[in-house]
Amino acid sequence: MNKYNAKKTELDGITFDSRLEANRYCELRIMERAGLIQKLELQPKFTLQEAFEKNGKKYRPIIYIADFMYFDNEKRQWVVEDAKGIETEVFKIKKKLFEYKYRNYEIKEIKKK
Repeated sequence: MNKYNAKKTELDGITFDSRLEANRYCELRIMERAGLIQKLELQPKFTLQEAFEKNGKKYRPIIYIADFMYFDNEKRQWVVEDAKGIETEVFKIKKKLFEYKYRNYEIKEIKKK
């Protein structure tokens, strides 16, 4: 268990950070087999701010790692998903940076029911 009560779950040899994320993976795999989506990717990375150096100090890039990304065949567009039990302040900031930099994508949040 972690501080948000998420329980790591293993499925298909993949360890997910939560049961919510593992359950969503199962749903997406079914959708992929049915031809509704394609090119399912786990843990896609998006650079929100490049690494840089200032006054001799090096700053690492700011990276957002989503849970899933896939192509929705019906809507003919890419979808970025994040399974969230709790929306942290860090996620809110990264989401805002993502929405600004990657204007052709939106983060679809999958919440606990």
